[in-house]
Amino acid sequence: MNLQELLYKVSFVKIIGTTNVEVIDIAFDSRKVKATSLFVALKGTQSDGHTYISQTIEAGAKVIVLEDMPANLDDKITYIKVLDSNIALGIIAANFYDNPSEKIKLVGVTGTNGKTTIVSLLTQLFSIMNVKVGMLSTIQNKIIDRIIPSTHTTADALQINFLLNEMIAQSCEYCFMEVSSHAVSQGRISGLNFTGGIFTNLTQDHLDYHNSFAEYRDVKKSFFDELPKSAFALINKDDKNGMKMLESTKAQKYTYSLKSVSNYKCKVLENQFEGMLLNINKVDVWVKLIGDFNAYNMLSVYAVAHQFAFEDHEVLTALSMLTSPEGRFQYLQSEEKITAIVDYAHTDDALKNVLATVNNIRTNTEQLITVVGCGGDRDKAKRPLMAAVACNLSNQVILTSDNPRSENPDAIIEDMMQDLDPVQQKKVLVIIDRKQAIKTACRLANANDIVLVAGKGHEKYQEINGEKFPFDDLEELKQSLNIIKQ
Repeated sequence: MNLQELLYKVSFVKIIGTTNVEVIDIAFDSRKVKATSLFVALKGTQSDGHTYISQTIEAGAKVIVLEDMPANLDDKITYIKVLDSNIALGIIAANFYDNPSEKIKLVGVTGTNGKTTIVSLLTQLFSIMNVKVGMLSTIQNKIIDRIIPSTHTTADALQINFLLNEMIAQSCEYCFMEVSSHAVSQGRISGLNFTGGIFTNLTQDHLDYHNSFAEYRDVKKSFFDELPKSAFALINKDDKNGMKMLESTKAQKYTYSLKSVSNYKCKVLENQFEGMLLNINKVDVWVKLIGDFNAYNMLSVYAVAHQFAFEDHEVLTALSMLTSPEGRFQYLQSEEKITAIVDYAHTDDALKNVLATVNNIRTNTEQLITVVGCGGDRDKAKRPLMAAVACNLSNQVILTSDNPRSENPDAIIEDMMQDLDPVQQKKVLVIIDRKQAIKTACRLANANDIVLVAGKGHEKYQEINGEKFPFDDLEELKQSLNIIKQ
Protein backbone atom coordinates (compact mmCIF):
# COMPACT_ATOMS: atom_id res chain seq x y z
CA MET A 1 0.00 0.00 0.00
CA ASN A 2 1.21 3.50 -0.81
CA LEU A 3 2.38 5.53 2.19
CA GLN A 4 0.06 8.41 1.30
CA GLU A 5 -2.95 6.10 1.73
CA LEU A 6 -1.62 4.81 5.04
CA LEU A 7 -1.26 8.33 6.39
CA TYR A 8 -4.91 9.28 5.73
CA LYS A 9 -6.30 10.99 8.89
CA VAL A 10 -2.92 10.79 10.68
CA SER A 11 -1.98 14.08 12.36
CA PHE A 12 1.73 14.61 11.82
CA VAL A 13 4.15 17.34 12.87
CA LYS A 14 6.76 16.89 10.16
CA ILE A 15 7.65 14.59 7.26
CA ILE A 16 11.24 14.19 6.08
CA GLY A 17 11.62 12.19 2.88
CA THR A 18 9.20 11.07 0.16
CA THR A 19 5.66 9.85 0.77
CA ASN A 20 5.67 8.03 -2.57
CA VAL A 21 6.73 4.75 -0.95
CA GLU A 22 5.12 1.31 -1.15
CA VAL A 23 4.73 -0.32 2.26
CA ILE A 24 4.11 -4.07 2.51
CA ASP A 25 4.04 -4.46 6.27
CA ILE A 26 3.59 -2.51 9.52
CA ALA A 27 5.46 -3.28 12.72
CA PHE A 28 5.90 -1.73 16.15
CA ASP A 29 8.09 -4.61 17.36
CA SER A 30 11.62 -4.11 15.96
CA ARG A 31 12.07 -7.90 15.79
CA LYS A 32 9.23 -8.21 13.27
CA VAL A 33 10.50 -5.62 10.79
CA LYS A 34 11.21 -6.84 7.27
CA ALA A 35 12.05 -5.30 3.88
CA THR A 36 9.87 -2.26 3.00
CA SER A 37 8.20 -2.25 6.46
CA LEU A 38 6.80 0.81 8.14
CA PHE A 39 8.05 0.87 11.73
CA VAL A 40 6.18 2.76 14.45
CA ALA A 41 8.38 3.70 17.42
CA LEU A 42 6.24 3.45 20.56
CA LYS A 43 7.13 4.72 24.01
CA GLY A 44 6.07 1.89 26.33
CA THR A 45 6.29 1.35 30.07
CA GLN A 46 9.01 -1.27 29.65
CA SER A 47 10.89 -0.10 26.55
CA ASP A 48 11.11 2.72 23.99
CA GLY A 49 10.88 1.82 20.31
CA HIS A 50 12.98 4.88 19.45
CA THR A 51 16.09 3.08 20.73
CA TYR A 52 15.66 0.39 18.05
CA ILE A 53 15.25 2.65 15.01
CA SER A 54 18.74 1.96 13.61
CA GLN A 55 18.11 -1.81 13.93
CA THR A 56 14.85 -1.56 12.03
CA ILE A 57 16.53 0.36 9.20
CA GLU A 58 19.17 -2.38 8.97
CA ALA A 59 16.33 -4.94 8.81
CA GLY A 60 14.79 -3.15 5.82
CA ALA A 61 12.34 -0.58 7.19
CA LYS A 62 11.72 2.25 4.72
CA VAL A 63 9.39 4.43 6.80
CA ILE A 64 9.74 5.37 10.47
CA VAL A 65 6.86 6.90 12.44
CA LEU A 66 8.17 8.51 15.62
CA GLU A 67 7.79 11.21 18.22
CA ASP A 68 11.46 12.18 18.56
CA MET A 69 13.69 12.67 15.54
CA PRO A 70 17.11 10.97 15.76
CA ALA A 71 20.23 13.11 15.61
CA ASN A 72 21.42 11.42 12.42
CA LEU A 73 18.96 10.92 9.57
CA ASP A 74 19.26 8.37 6.76
CA ASP A 75 18.41 10.01 3.42
CA LYS A 76 16.94 6.71 2.13
CA ILE A 77 14.37 6.66 4.92
CA THR A 78 11.09 8.59 5.26
CA TYR A 79 10.62 9.95 8.79
CA ILE A 80 7.16 10.95 9.98
CA LYS A 81 7.08 12.86 13.24
CA VAL A 82 3.81 12.67 15.18
CA LEU A 83 2.65 13.86 18.59
CA ASP A 84 1.52 10.39 19.69
CA SER A 85 2.86 7.26 18.04
CA ASN A 86 0.22 5.06 19.66
CA ILE A 87 -2.64 7.01 18.11
CA ALA A 88 -0.82 7.11 14.77
CA LEU A 89 -0.37 3.33 14.85
CA GLY A 90 -4.11 2.81 15.39
CA ILE A 91 -5.05 4.97 12.40
CA ILE A 92 -2.33 3.50 10.16
CA ALA A 93 -3.36 -0.06 11.11
CA ALA A 94 -7.00 0.75 10.25
CA ASN A 95 -5.97 2.20 6.88
CA PHE A 96 -3.69 -0.78 6.15
CA TYR A 97 -6.63 -3.19 6.51
CA ASP A 98 -9.02 -0.84 4.66
CA ASN A 99 -10.86 0.32 7.78
CA PRO A 100 -12.64 -2.94 8.65
CA SER A 101 -14.49 -1.43 11.63
CA GLU A 102 -16.60 0.57 9.15
CA LYS A 103 -17.85 -2.67 7.56
CA ILE A 104 -18.97 -4.43 10.75
CA LYS A 105 -21.14 -3.44 13.72
CA LEU A 106 -18.49 -3.04 16.44
CA VAL A 107 -19.64 -2.74 20.06
CA GLY A 108 -17.12 -1.91 22.80
CA VAL A 109 -17.61 -2.82 26.47
CA THR A 110 -15.71 -0.88 29.14
CA GLY A 111 -15.76 -0.64 32.93
CA THR A 112 -13.93 -2.27 35.83
CA ASN A 113 -15.95 -5.48 36.14
CA GLY A 114 -18.15 -7.43 33.75
CA LYS A 115 -16.43 -6.70 30.42
CA THR A 116 -15.49 -10.28 29.64
CA THR A 117 -18.83 -11.67 30.76
CA ILE A 118 -20.87 -9.22 28.68
CA VAL A 119 -18.75 -9.70 25.55
CA SER A 120 -18.99 -13.49 25.95
CA LEU A 121 -22.75 -13.40 26.58
CA LEU A 122 -23.36 -11.13 23.58
CA THR A 123 -21.36 -13.48 21.37
CA GLN A 124 -23.34 -16.47 22.66
CA LEU A 125 -26.67 -14.66 22.28
CA PHE A 126 -26.14 -13.55 18.69
CA SER A 127 -24.80 -16.99 17.75
CA ILE A 128 -27.92 -18.64 19.19
CA MET A 129 -29.96 -16.24 17.03
CA ASN A 130 -28.02 -17.54 13.97
CA VAL A 131 -26.01 -14.37 13.46
CA LYS A 132 -22.34 -14.58 12.43
CA VAL A 133 -20.33 -12.79 15.07
CA GLY A 134 -16.76 -12.12 16.22
CA MET A 135 -15.38 -11.52 19.72
CA LEU A 136 -12.29 -9.75 21.07
CA SER A 137 -11.82 -10.53 24.77
CA THR A 138 -9.47 -11.33 27.62
CA ILE A 139 -10.22 -15.04 27.54
CA GLN A 140 -10.04 -15.54 23.79
CA ASN A 141 -10.75 -14.01 20.42
CA LYS A 142 -13.33 -15.69 18.22
CA ILE A 143 -14.36 -15.58 14.58
CA ILE A 144 -17.68 -17.45 14.52
CA ASP A 145 -16.50 -20.85 15.90
CA ARG A 146 -12.76 -20.38 15.35
CA ILE A 147 -10.82 -19.55 18.54
CA ILE A 148 -7.71 -17.36 18.44
CA PRO A 149 -5.78 -17.22 21.74
CA SER A 150 -5.78 -13.88 23.56
CA THR A 151 -2.87 -12.43 25.52
CA HIS A 152 -4.06 -8.94 26.52
CA THR A 153 -7.23 -7.38 27.86
CA THR A 154 -7.38 -5.55 24.57
CA ALA A 155 -5.23 -6.61 21.61
CA ASP A 156 -2.80 -4.19 19.93
CA ALA A 157 -4.08 -2.01 17.08
CA LEU A 158 -2.55 -4.16 14.33
CA GLN A 159 -4.07 -7.35 15.69
CA ILE A 160 -7.48 -5.74 16.23
CA ASN A 161 -7.70 -4.57 12.63
CA PHE A 162 -6.31 -7.85 11.30
CA LEU A 163 -8.95 -9.82 13.24
CA LEU A 164 -11.75 -7.46 12.22
CA ASN A 165 -10.67 -7.92 8.60
CA GLU A 166 -10.74 -11.70 9.05
CA MET A 167 -14.24 -11.45 10.57
CA ILE A 168 -15.49 -9.52 7.57
CA ALA A 169 -13.94 -12.11 5.24
CA GLN A 170 -15.99 -14.73 7.12
CA SER A 171 -19.18 -12.63 6.71
CA CYS A 172 -19.46 -11.62 10.36
CA GLU A 173 -22.06 -8.89 10.91
CA TYR A 174 -21.15 -7.99 14.50
CA CYS A 175 -18.10 -7.88 16.73
CA PHE A 176 -18.16 -7.50 20.52
CA MET A 177 -14.98 -6.20 22.11
CA GLU A 178 -13.55 -5.56 25.54
CA VAL A 179 -12.16 -2.03 25.82
CA SER A 180 -9.73 -1.69 28.72
CA SER A 181 -8.48 1.59 30.17
CA HIS A 182 -4.96 0.63 29.03
CA ALA A 183 -6.20 0.21 25.47
CA VAL A 184 -7.85 3.63 25.47
CA SER A 185 -4.89 5.48 26.99
CA GLN A 186 -2.41 3.68 24.71
CA GLY A 187 -4.35 4.49 21.54
CA ARG A 188 -5.01 0.82 20.71
CA ILE A 189 -8.58 1.67 19.64
CA SER A 190 -7.64 4.78 17.63
CA GLY A 191 -9.04 4.64 14.11
CA LEU A 192 -11.84 2.25 15.04
CA ASN A 193 -15.47 3.07 14.25
CA PHE A 194 -17.74 1.87 17.06
CA THR A 195 -21.45 1.27 16.53
CA GLY A 196 -22.05 1.23 20.27
CA GLY A 197 -20.42 1.42 23.68
CA ILE A 198 -21.40 -0.13 27.03
CA PHE A 199 -20.34 1.07 30.47
CA THR A 200 -20.59 -1.53 33.26
CA ASN A 201 -19.27 0.04 36.47
CA LEU A 202 -16.23 1.74 37.95
CA THR A 203 -14.28 0.72 41.04
CA GLN A 204 -10.65 1.06 42.05
CA ASP A 205 -8.31 -0.83 39.72
CA HIS A 206 -5.12 -0.27 37.73
CA LEU A 207 -4.01 2.63 39.90
CA ASP A 208 -0.49 1.29 39.42
CA TYR A 209 -0.86 2.49 35.83
CA HIS A 210 -3.23 5.44 36.15
CA ASN A 211 -2.10 8.13 38.58
CA SER A 212 -5.48 8.52 40.28
CA PHE A 213 -9.02 7.25 40.28
CA ALA A 214 -10.10 10.45 38.50
CA GLU A 215 -7.62 9.76 35.70
CA TYR A 216 -8.82 6.16 35.47
CA ARG A 217 -12.45 7.37 35.26
CA ASP A 218 -11.66 10.03 32.65
CA VAL A 219 -9.86 7.51 30.43
CA LYS A 220 -13.01 5.36 30.45
CA LYS A 221 -15.10 8.46 29.75
CA SER A 222 -12.94 9.41 26.75
CA PHE A 223 -14.13 6.23 25.00
CA PHE A 224 -17.69 7.58 25.09
CA ASP A 225 -16.53 11.11 24.22
CA GLU A 226 -15.21 9.76 20.92
CA LEU A 227 -18.30 7.77 19.90
CA PRO A 228 -19.95 9.13 16.71
CA LYS A 229 -23.52 10.50 16.55
CA SER A 230 -24.69 7.34 14.83
CA ALA A 231 -23.57 5.13 17.75
CA PHE A 232 -25.39 4.29 20.98
CA ALA A 233 -23.96 4.75 24.47
CA LEU A 234 -25.48 2.34 27.00
CA ILE A 235 -24.55 2.91 30.63
CA ASN A 236 -25.29 1.37 34.01
CA LYS A 237 -27.32 4.10 35.69
CA ASP A 238 -26.91 2.52 39.14
CA ASP A 239 -23.17 3.16 39.11
CA LYS A 240 -22.36 6.60 40.52
CA ASN A 241 -20.05 7.30 37.57
CA GLY A 242 -22.52 6.10 34.96
CA MET A 243 -24.12 9.40 33.99
CA LYS A 244 -20.70 11.08 33.88
CA MET A 245 -19.82 8.82 30.94
CA LEU A 246 -22.59 10.51 28.94
CA GLU A 247 -21.63 14.14 29.68
CA SER A 248 -19.74 14.82 26.45
CA THR A 249 -20.79 12.02 24.15
CA LYS A 250 -22.37 12.70 20.76
CA ALA A 251 -23.84 9.18 20.73
CA GLN A 252 -27.49 8.33 21.42
CA LYS A 253 -27.86 7.93 25.20
CA TYR A 254 -29.47 4.91 26.90
CA THR A 255 -29.44 3.61 30.46
CA TYR A 256 -30.00 0.26 32.18
CA SER A 257 -30.73 -0.30 35.85
CA LEU A 258 -31.93 -2.59 38.62
CA LYS A 259 -32.66 0.26 41.06
CA SER A 260 -33.82 3.37 39.21
CA VAL A 261 -35.89 4.63 36.30
CA SER A 262 -34.07 3.83 33.05
CA ASN A 263 -34.55 2.80 29.44
CA TYR A 264 -33.94 -0.84 30.31
CA LYS A 265 -35.12 -2.18 33.67
CA CYS A 266 -34.63 -5.50 35.44
CA LYS A 267 -35.72 -7.04 38.75
CA VAL A 268 -34.31 -10.20 40.37
CA LEU A 269 -37.27 -12.33 41.50
CA GLU A 270 -35.40 -15.52 42.55
CA ASN A 271 -31.74 -16.38 43.08
CA GLN A 272 -30.38 -19.94 43.40
CA PHE A 273 -27.11 -21.71 42.59
CA GLU A 274 -28.84 -23.21 39.54
CA GLY A 275 -29.89 -19.81 38.16
CA MET A 276 -32.22 -16.88 38.73
CA LEU A 277 -35.62 -15.61 37.68
CA LEU A 278 -35.48 -12.12 36.18
CA ASN A 279 -38.17 -9.67 35.18
CA ILE A 280 -36.77 -7.75 32.20
CA ASN A 281 -38.89 -4.90 30.91
CA LYS A 282 -41.95 -6.56 32.54
CA VAL A 283 -41.33 -10.07 31.15
CA ASP A 284 -40.19 -12.98 33.38
CA VAL A 285 -37.26 -15.08 32.17
CA TRP A 286 -35.23 -17.83 33.88
CA VAL A 287 -31.46 -17.58 33.27
CA LYS A 288 -28.57 -19.89 34.19
CA LEU A 289 -26.35 -17.17 35.69
CA ILE A 290 -26.76 -15.92 39.26
CA GLY A 291 -26.17 -12.78 41.32
CA ASP A 292 -27.20 -9.14 40.97
CA PHE A 293 -23.98 -8.40 39.07
CA ASN A 294 -25.01 -10.95 36.44
CA ALA A 295 -28.51 -9.48 36.35
CA TYR A 296 -26.84 -6.23 35.24
CA ASN A 297 -24.80 -8.17 32.67
CA MET A 298 -27.88 -9.95 31.27
CA LEU A 299 -29.83 -6.70 31.13
CA SER A 300 -27.06 -4.95 29.15
CA VAL A 301 -26.99 -7.88 26.71
CA TYR A 302 -30.77 -7.66 26.26
CA ALA A 303 -30.46 -3.89 25.71
CA VAL A 304 -27.83 -4.29 22.97
CA ALA A 305 -29.98 -6.84 21.13
CA HIS A 306 -32.89 -4.41 21.43
CA GLN A 307 -30.75 -1.61 19.99
CA PHE A 308 -30.19 -3.78 16.93
CA ALA A 309 -33.97 -4.37 16.61
CA PHE A 310 -34.10 -8.09 17.40
CA GLU A 311 -37.52 -9.34 18.54
CA ASP A 312 -38.07 -9.53 22.31
CA HIS A 313 -39.31 -13.12 22.26
CA GLU A 314 -36.27 -14.32 20.31
CA VAL A 315 -33.87 -12.40 22.58
CA LEU A 316 -35.45 -13.57 25.86
CA THR A 317 -35.50 -17.19 24.67
CA ALA A 318 -31.80 -16.94 23.79
CA LEU A 319 -31.05 -15.27 27.17
CA SER A 320 -32.37 -18.34 28.97
CA MET A 321 -29.79 -20.48 27.15
CA LEU A 322 -26.67 -18.45 27.99
CA THR A 323 -23.88 -19.82 30.22
CA SER A 324 -21.12 -18.06 32.18
CA PRO A 325 -17.75 -17.64 30.48
CA GLU A 326 -14.87 -19.70 31.81
CA GLY A 327 -13.69 -18.64 35.27
CA ARG A 328 -16.73 -16.45 35.95
CA PHE A 329 -18.69 -17.97 38.84
CA GLN A 330 -17.98 -21.51 37.71
CA TYR A 331 -19.09 -24.02 40.32
CA LEU A 332 -19.06 -27.75 40.97
CA GLN A 333 -20.24 -30.01 43.80
CA SER A 334 -18.62 -32.99 45.46
CA GLU A 335 -20.52 -36.11 46.55
CA GLU A 336 -20.42 -34.69 50.07
CA LYS A 337 -22.35 -31.65 48.75
CA ILE A 338 -19.41 -29.29 49.09
CA THR A 339 -19.91 -26.46 46.60
CA ALA A 340 -16.71 -25.10 45.05
CA ILE A 341 -16.71 -21.86 43.07
CA VAL A 342 -14.02 -20.31 40.86
CA ASP A 343 -14.27 -16.62 39.98
CA TYR A 344 -11.98 -14.06 38.39
CA ALA A 345 -12.82 -11.43 41.03
CA HIS A 346 -9.60 -9.46 41.41
CA THR A 347 -10.90 -6.16 42.78
CA ASP A 348 -12.56 -5.54 46.13
CA ASP A 349 -15.85 -4.65 44.45
CA ALA A 350 -15.90 -7.78 42.28
CA LEU A 351 -15.06 -9.94 45.31
CA LYS A 352 -17.80 -8.22 47.33
CA ASN A 353 -20.33 -8.94 44.55
CA VAL A 354 -19.44 -12.62 44.37
CA LEU A 355 -19.44 -13.11 48.16
CA ALA A 356 -22.70 -11.19 48.54
CA THR A 357 -24.28 -13.43 45.90
CA VAL A 358 -23.19 -16.56 47.76
CA ASN A 359 -24.41 -15.15 51.08
CA ASN A 360 -27.79 -14.27 49.60
CA ILE A 361 -28.28 -17.86 48.44
CA ARG A 362 -26.91 -19.88 51.38
CA THR A 363 -28.87 -20.45 54.59
CA ASN A 364 -25.96 -19.54 56.94
CA THR A 365 -25.90 -23.06 58.38
CA GLU A 366 -22.96 -23.68 56.03
CA GLN A 367 -19.54 -22.08 56.32
CA LEU A 368 -18.12 -20.03 53.45
CA ILE A 369 -14.37 -20.47 52.98
CA THR A 370 -12.66 -17.97 50.69
CA VAL A 371 -9.24 -18.48 49.10
CA VAL A 372 -7.84 -15.24 47.70
CA GLY A 373 -4.59 -13.44 46.86
CA CYS A 374 -3.51 -10.29 45.02
CA GLY A 375 -1.33 -9.94 41.93
CA GLY A 376 2.21 -8.60 42.17
CA ASP A 377 3.40 -5.48 40.33
CA ARG A 378 -0.17 -4.18 40.34
CA ASP A 379 -2.27 -1.68 42.30
CA LYS A 380 -1.19 -2.10 45.94
CA ALA A 381 -3.99 0.08 47.31
CA LYS A 382 -6.64 -2.58 46.66
CA ARG A 383 -4.81 -5.32 48.63
CA PRO A 384 -6.07 -4.44 52.16
CA LEU A 385 -9.51 -3.71 50.71
CA MET A 386 -9.77 -7.19 49.20
CA ALA A 387 -8.65 -8.86 52.43
CA ALA A 388 -11.18 -6.85 54.45
CA VAL A 389 -14.04 -7.75 52.10
CA ALA A 390 -13.08 -11.44 52.25
CA CYS A 391 -13.00 -11.39 56.06
CA ASN A 392 -16.24 -9.44 56.44
CA LEU A 393 -18.24 -11.74 54.16
CA SER A 394 -16.67 -15.16 54.81
CA ASN A 395 -16.46 -17.53 57.79
CA GLN A 396 -12.89 -18.52 56.99
CA VAL A 397 -10.29 -16.82 54.76
CA ILE A 398 -7.11 -18.33 53.33
CA LEU A 399 -4.74 -15.70 51.98
CA THR A 400 -2.46 -17.12 49.32
CA SER A 401 -0.34 -16.30 46.30
CA ASP A 402 -2.00 -15.10 43.07
CA ASN A 403 0.42 -14.05 40.31
CA PRO A 404 3.23 -12.58 42.41
CA ARG A 405 5.24 -11.67 39.28
CA SER A 406 8.43 -9.95 40.48
CA GLU A 407 7.20 -9.33 44.05
CA ASN A 408 7.74 -11.43 47.16
CA PRO A 409 4.44 -13.26 47.91
CA ASP A 410 4.96 -12.74 51.65
CA ALA A 411 5.16 -8.96 51.13
CA ILE A 412 1.92 -9.00 49.11
CA ILE A 413 0.09 -10.82 51.90
CA GLU A 414 1.53 -8.40 54.48
CA ASP A 415 -0.02 -5.58 52.42
CA MET A 416 -3.35 -7.44 52.40
CA MET A 417 -3.34 -7.92 56.19
CA GLN A 418 -2.12 -4.46 57.22
CA ASP A 419 -5.53 -3.00 58.10
CA LEU A 420 -7.28 -6.10 59.47
CA ASP A 421 -8.60 -5.79 63.01
CA PRO A 422 -8.23 -8.65 65.59
CA VAL A 423 -11.69 -10.09 64.80
CA GLN A 424 -10.88 -10.23 61.08
CA GLN A 425 -7.42 -11.66 61.71
CA LYS A 426 -8.93 -14.60 63.64
CA LYS A 427 -10.59 -15.73 60.41
CA VAL A 428 -7.33 -15.75 58.43
CA LEU A 429 -4.98 -18.56 57.52
CA VAL A 430 -1.90 -17.73 55.42
CA ILE A 431 -0.78 -20.44 52.99
CA ILE A 432 1.52 -19.05 50.32
CA ASP A 433 1.43 -22.12 48.09
CA ARG A 434 -1.83 -21.78 46.12
CA LYS A 435 -2.19 -25.53 45.55
CA GLN A 436 -1.92 -26.18 49.29
CA ALA A 437 -4.27 -23.30 50.04
CA ILE A 438 -6.99 -24.80 47.83
CA LYS A 439 -6.39 -28.28 49.23
CA THR A 440 -6.64 -26.97 52.80
CA ALA A 441 -9.87 -25.09 52.07
CA CYS A 442 -11.44 -28.28 50.72
CA ARG A 443 -10.26 -30.29 53.75
CA LEU A 444 -11.73 -27.71 56.11
CA ALA A 445 -15.08 -27.87 54.32
CA ASN A 446 -17.87 -30.11 55.59
CA ALA A 447 -21.04 -31.23 53.84
CA ASN A 448 -22.99 -28.28 52.33
CA ASP A 449 -20.10 -25.85 52.92
CA ILE A 450 -18.96 -23.49 50.16
CA VAL A 451 -15.39 -22.91 48.97
CA LEU A 452 -14.70 -19.84 46.83
CA VAL A 453 -11.37 -19.54 45.02
CA ALA A 454 -11.05 -15.99 43.72
CA GLY A 455 -8.67 -13.92 41.63
CA LYS A 456 -7.45 -16.03 38.74
CA GLY A 457 -10.60 -17.44 37.16
CA HIS A 458 -9.88 -18.62 33.61
CA GLU A 459 -6.09 -18.26 33.88
CA LYS A 460 -4.21 -21.52 33.41
CA TYR A 461 -0.94 -20.35 34.93
CA GLN A 462 0.83 -18.65 37.79
CA GLU A 463 3.33 -15.94 36.90
CA ILE A 464 6.37 -16.01 39.18
CA ASN A 465 9.55 -14.00 38.51
CA GLY A 466 8.82 -13.59 34.80
CA GLU A 467 7.98 -17.27 34.26
CA LYS A 468 4.53 -18.78 33.79
CA PHE A 469 3.87 -22.12 35.50
CA PRO A 470 0.83 -24.27 34.65
CA PHE A 471 -1.93 -23.79 37.23
CA ASP A 472 -5.70 -24.13 37.00
CA ASP A 473 -7.90 -23.25 40.00
CA LEU A 474 -10.81 -25.39 38.78
CA GLU A 475 -8.63 -28.46 38.21
CA GLU A 476 -7.01 -28.03 41.61
CA LEU A 477 -10.47 -27.91 43.18
CA LYS A 478 -11.54 -31.06 41.35
CA GLN A 479 -8.45 -32.90 42.55
CA SER A 480 -8.85 -31.69 46.12
CA LEU A 481 -12.50 -32.66 46.22
CA ASN A 482 -11.61 -36.08 44.88
CA ILE A 483 -9.05 -36.45 47.69
CA ILE A 484 -11.82 -35.72 50.15
CA LYS A 485 -13.97 -38.44 48.59
CA GLN A 486 -11.27 -41.11 49.08
